[in-house]
Amino acid sequence: MLTVDFDLFPVPAGCRLLDLGCGAGRHSFEAFRRGADVVALDYSLDEVRGVNAMLCAMAEEGQAPATAKAGGVRGDALALPFADATFDRVIAAEILEHLPADTAAMAEIARVVRPGGWVAVTVPNRLPEQLCWSLSTAYHTVEGGHVRIYRKPELRERLAAVGLEPVGAHFAHALHAPYWWLRCLVGVHDDDHPATRLYHRLLVWDMMRRPAVTRLAERALNPVLGKSYVLYLRKQEATRAVR
Repeated sequence: MLTVDFDLFPVPAGCRLLDLGCGAGRHSFEAFRRGADVVALDYSLDEVRGVNAMLCAMAEEGQAPATAKAGGVRGDALALPFADATFDRVIAAEILEHLPADTAAMAEIARVVRPGGWVAVTVPNRLPEQLCWSLSTAYHTVEGGHVRIYRKPELRERLAAVGLEPVGAHFAHALHAPYWWLRCLVGVHDDDHPATRLYHRLLVWDMMRRPAVTRLAERALNPVLGKSYVLYLRKQEATRAVR
């Protein structure tokens, strides 16, 4: 399940892409399939190992161009182990809301992307996220959980302040918002409740079959109930000093 729309976020073959806070690797895998040279970075060593194993399997099965390279590394979003302007593309999907020092992470993203390069940032959408916080304290007080809810203008302004110019945005995953509301109602850590199990089956069916009825419903509901807010940005080009 992709949150970033690769039709709106161009990833040409051969470009250098950082998937920051890659988690299970969903965006890394898609970028690798498209021929990008991918670095999948996460603070969790277990996540990095799992992503590396999948990337190796994809390469062995020919699911990516032979010219593409990909690998996972463990790293800290607040001190990225890369030189300035290393990447053509950076994806930071559902990570900033976990970081107390999110300004430092934004600055690091801007530092490692080249001038003119593209960045995709996704965070929980304010309205669905507020309802989750209201329904369950456990939802946002677990270790490593969400520490803030972003206002969209604030997020755009703060990213612009580090040199990333917003160029487009949309919402995603409206059908997933009710699933999390249900989990908050019955217990965030209760994976066996009949209501959430049934809704989860619906989501899996939708992801596997992608029927027209649910695709149309989600498209209509995304502007209001989209679980994620997706923001696309470009790093400002360097300007030459006038003599």
